[in-house]
Amino acid sequence: MSDAPRTDSIPVAPSEQQTEETPQPARTATGSIRTSTATGAIRTLGANPATAPIMLHPGDAISLGRRTLYIILLGALTALGPFTIDLYLPAFPVLEEDFQTTAAAIQLTLTGTMIGFALGQLVVGPLSDKVGRRVPLIVVTALHVLASVGAALAPDLGLLSAARVLMGVGAAAGGVVAMAIVRDLFGGRRLVIMLSRLALVSGVAPVIAPLIGSWLLTLMPWRGIFGVLAAYGVVMLLSTLLFIPETLPVARRQGGGATMAQRYRSVLSDRVFLGVLVIGGMTFSGLFSYLSASPFLFQVTHGLDAQQYGLLFAVNSLGVVAGVQTASRLAARFGPQWVMAYSTAVLLLAGVAIIVTDQLGLGLWGTVIPLFVFMTACGFTFPNVQVLALDRHGKAAGTAASIIGATNFGVAGLISPLAGWLSHDAGITATTMASVMVGCAAIGVLSLWFVVRPRTVGMLTP
Repeated sequence: MSDAPRTDSIPVAPSEQQTEETPQPARTATGSIRTSTATGAIRTLGANPATAPIMLHPGDAISLGRRTLYIILLGALTALGPFTIDLYLPAFPVLEEDFQTTAAAIQLTLTGTMIGFALGQLVVGPLSDKVGRRVPLIVVTALHVLASVGAALAPDLGLLSAARVLMGVGAAAGGVVAMAIVRDLFGGRRLVIMLSRLALVSGVAPVIAPLIGSWLLTLMPWRGIFGVLAAYGVVMLLSTLLFIPETLPVARRQGGGATMAQRYRSVLSDRVFLGVLVIGGMTFSGLFSYLSASPFLFQVTHGLDAQQYGLLFAVNSLGVVAGVQTASRLAARFGPQWVMAYSTAVLLLAGVAIIVTDQLGLGLWGTVIPLFVFMTACGFTFPNVQVLALDRHGKAAGTAASIIGATNFGVAGLISPLAGWLSHDAGITATTMASVMVGCAAIGVLSLWFVVRPRTVGMLTP
């Protein structure tokens, strides 16, 4: 799909020297012979080898049941980051009261988590290209468990903020390694389907996390939420050890052949990648501007209790689900760049509509309806950003995924508190929240048409 010819998934004949060192082909239970190349292409030789299908990607040979297991586990790993960031959002007013501080100070704990999440991904992604996927995933997830326990026991806001930064770093491996594993195994249109499942999780998890957090607050104090996150991390750690294999063979690792700087340079020199990187970062920033402002907007300004606030998030999650599932089908048929041409425009229009309805005094429903449209457009955008970025960089999938995640959460962490800053001491309103969303959407639209340039991007490979 890139402007240059793709060679990373084309099977090549091994040289005589390579043939001597290559293990003998394995015979399956049915008596056929399975051979594979260093690129990951697989060929199963049956009674008639001349007509045997060639599977260009290792995942083509995986059974439906195994793919389903991977979707569940990788989806849960992907959700670890958003749950770490958002599960405690309904507790913001309680934290503000307990620590006798301001709303802006509480929002900074969210910013610290997102920055830690971004920095962690910048290290974990390239490291997973060098040493494999499992080791970074295990080590960093263990850090998440320890940091979550620290947050649950933090006696003051300063230590809580420090623990939250480490929790962000610890949650970093889940999303970036999950995307890299999917890219290791799949390509073309199947890559679209698999990434759409992860995008569904990464898009829905931030929205349903406050709903779950609201429910948890009815059962336990806010410190218990961090205990739940520690338990979640333990489950992911055990699942990784027991069920997730190493998907990056030693032959395909970029250990001695390329430095971290070279891998970053190869990815960041791609114009289309840079364009979709901006689109993804701005879409996430718009989403998290809403997430960070919403506890104060809906619970303080509009008087919703924690359960009503969580229900609102649940309704908005339906829009994200519908957007992601529809986008995966449209992207495979028309191309992800053209789906984003519409979704980014809708993001901009929905943000403007929130400002207009708020200025007209239409109240809660005047904000909620266009907000639902905005969330649906986010669902259309997220999977297409991932597909356009990763399909072009199979050899550096971990690095590419880390840049996407770091940009999404790092930029969003810096931008999301702007709604509180614009409000000053007057309280967060729908207008101040949506002003940030509109600015982010406008930058995304400009990046699509002036950097990505949809007409220059080819269609997905079969």
